[in-house]
Order: sequence, then C-alpha cells, then structure tokens
Amino acid sequence: MNKEVTISEAQKLVDDWIQTVGVRYFNELTNTAILMEEVGELARIMARKYGEQSFKESDKDINMADEMADILWVLICLANQTGVDLTEALQKNFDKKNIRDKDRHQENKKLR
Repeated sequence: MNKEVTISEAQKLVDDWIQTVGVRYFNELTNTAILMEEVGELARIMARKYGEQSFKESDKDINMADEMADILWVLICLANQTGVDLTEALQKNFDKKNIRDKDRHQENKKLR
C-alpha cells in the first residue's frame, strides 16, 4: 500500500483481508483481549524508550510503529464487528472535545 488511506478505506481493507486471508473475525471478546495485549506491547516499548526501564536483548527488534499499527488493526476489526463507522465516531469525538474542553486546557495552569 503506497498511498494514504482514509479511515473508511482502512475499515474496508481490513474487512476484505479478514474475509479472504483471515477466514473470519475472532469474536469481539477475543479481539478485545488481543487489543489489550497489543497495547501492552506498546506500553513495554514506551517504558523502555521514554521511561526508566532499560531494553532487554529480546527487545532489540521491537518496532514501535508496527505495534501502533497492530493496535489500529485490531481496533478497526472491533469497529467493523460492532458496526462502528470510525470516521463518524472520530468526528463526533472532535466535536465533543471542542465543546467540553474549549477553555479547559487553556485555563489549566499545569499545562503552561
């Protein structure tokens, strides 16, 4: 894939892959557990790269971007399975944040 992909296109591409190569989706509970596992793998990298933990020999080939993509993949699977349009959901989330947090962060002295 050499072009930029919209969220909607990504949802379709993941679904096409699942229906052909992947055979079927894992059930929602399994995918939720997989999502937590993938987030844990990213957390491990973050703790070593940006936190106080040091890398182990087994961590040398870990790729942060790939771990983030794994998270996105499983999240897209869950969205597809549960009928969530992620483009619409993200837009609504921006709208919510723009209303709820309009002044909150600007007025937070801890962020200055």
